[in-house]
Amino acid sequence: MEVVLVNSNPATIQTDPETADVIYVEPIRADIIAEIIKKEKPDGILSGMGGQTGLNMTAELAEMGALEGVEILGTPPGGHLPR
Repeated sequence: MEVVLVNSNPATIQTDPETADVIYVEPIRADIIAEIIKKEKPDGILSGMGGQTGLNMTAELAEMGALEGVEILGTPPGGHLPR
């Protein structure tokens, strides 16, 4: 498994090269993350890793259609788990 991480804060532990295989230090904006998704072609996204920001961004990316073919791991957009 290869891990691609997007984080806007270069001072956090997540940006340690041992945490992920590829690290993008970029603003957390849907347009930027959509471009990273196009480039990296992930099989899945861990939506809750960034707390509420990650959940909100996943929902926004899903609404844009940027997550077509990408499995959302963890809490799905909208925060509702299947019953």
